[in-house]
Amino acid sequence: MRATLLVRDRIAYTDHAFAEIVVWQLAKPLPGSTHMYKYRLAFVVHRVCLLRFDNEPGKGDHRHLRGRESAYRFSGLDRLFADFERESRGLLDEDRDS
Repeated sequence: MRATLLVRDRIAYTDHAFAEIVVWQLAKPLPGSTHMYKYRLAFVVHRVCLLRFDNEPGKGDHRHLRGRESAYRFSGLDRLFADFERESRGLLDEDRDS
């Protein structure tokens, strides 16, 4: 079975802030992950990626927040989307306040 694209979306929050979401379903897990998805969820403000959740072979699931990488415990796509939305909204609120 080949990889199947499940989601490819770009969501504009403001004129200078957007999210880009890409999720693939795989035939087998990537090395370092225990699930069947390859994903990249990025939140960009003023052309700078402030937040990204992704996984890659050998590294597994992780997130980048303002340039700092940390492990992310993947527990399903619904939780991934909710975590990304919550953190993106917080960053968007910070941008509006500045």
